Amino acid sequence: MQCDVYKSLKKENYYLYVEAGEGLERVPEALLQHFGEVEKALTFELTAERKLAREDAGQVLSNLESQGYHLQMPPAEDRYR
Repeated sequence: MQCDVYKSLKKENYYLYVEAGEGLERVPEALLQHFGEVEKALTFELTAERKLAREDAGQVLSNLESQGYHLQMPPAEDRYR
């Protein structure tokens, strides 16, 4: 699946993964408001076997298929500094 990743300009190290070409239309409005302004960070081919730095590719794919997006947040220790 082709995947677009958007980063939050309001919250450091917060990213939204969506199916390429879909934009953010399936992301709940409340999440978008919390996320703030976004900028497309990259587009890539996502497969279950692909190694991702902080996420499990299989889980990302599952979330994209079931809810239309995947939210990546910074590790817990970074969120509470």
